[in-house]
Amino acid sequence: MSDLNYDDRHIALLEALWGEGYLSSGGPEEVARVVEHAPVAGARMLDIGSGSGAIAISLVRDHGAAHVTGIDVEAPVCAAARRRVEAAGLSDRIAIELVAPGPLPFDDATFDVVFSKDSIIHIPDKEALAADVFRILKPGGWFAASDWLMSHDDAPSPEMAAYIAMEDLDFAMASPARYEKALADAGFRHIALTNRNRWYLSLAREELAGFSGPKRPEWEKAHGADLIASSIETWGAMIKVLETGEHCPHHLLAQKPG
Repeated sequence: MSDLNYDDRHIALLEALWGEGYLSSGGPEEVARVVEHAPVAGARMLDIGSGSGAIAISLVRDHGAAHVTGIDVEAPVCAAARRRVEAAGLSDRIAIELVAPGPLPFDDATFDVVFSKDSIIHIPDKEALAADVFRILKPGGWFAASDWLMSHDDAPSPEMAAYIAMEDLDFAMASPARYEKALADAGFRHIALTNRNRWYLSLAREELAGFSGPKRPEWEKAHGADLIASSIETWGAMIKVLETGEHCPHHLLAQKPG
C-alpha cells in the first residue's frame, strides 16, 4: 500500500463492496443500528473518521441531524467527502475538515452527539480518546460508535497478528473490557457494548464470495488483479479470527451525565 490508508484505488474497491461513500461494512443500515439509541434528530454532531462522506449525509437526511462536522486525517477521503456533500446540496449542514492525528480540535461542550464508524481503531490511546470525547460533548450528550475490537489485551495470536499485518492499516485494537473501563474512567454513564462478531462473520463470508467467485474477472478488470488477490488473502485471514471470536467488532454507546 501507499502511505495512505485509503488512496483512490482502495476507496473505489471498498465503495464497490459497501456502497458509494462507505469505507466500512454495513452501509446505512449499520449506521442506523449504531445511532438507534442516541438522540440524533436535531443534534449537532461530530463524525470521527468521516471517510468519503456518505455517513454524514445519512445522519442528516435519514436521521435528522441539524449539523454534522466530519473529520478525517487523509486528504483524498476528505476531498471525496466534500464533493459528495456538495453534490447532495448539504454544504450548509455538513462540514468536512482535514485534521492532524491527536486531540480533537474543538472547544469543550461543542456537540450533542459524537459518532464514529470503524475509525477509532486507528487511535492507540483509547483512554485519551474517551476523555477527549467526554470533554467536547455537551452535558447529557452521547457517544455512539462502532469499531473493530480484539477479545483480549494480550499479545495477538499468530493468526490475529498475521491478519493485522495483511491489513497494513495501523490498527490499534483494544478489548471490550478496556473500552468499557476507558469510558467509565472518563466519566461516562449508561455504557453499553454490543458484540457484532456473528453479524460480521456472516457478512465477511459473503464479501469474500463476491470477489473470489465467478465474478472475480469483473472485479479484477475494475480494480486490478493484484488488489483483488491481496484482498482475498486478507479476507481469508480475517474470517479465521472472526471464527475464533478473537476479532470481535462492537457497537459502543455511552452518555455524558447531564
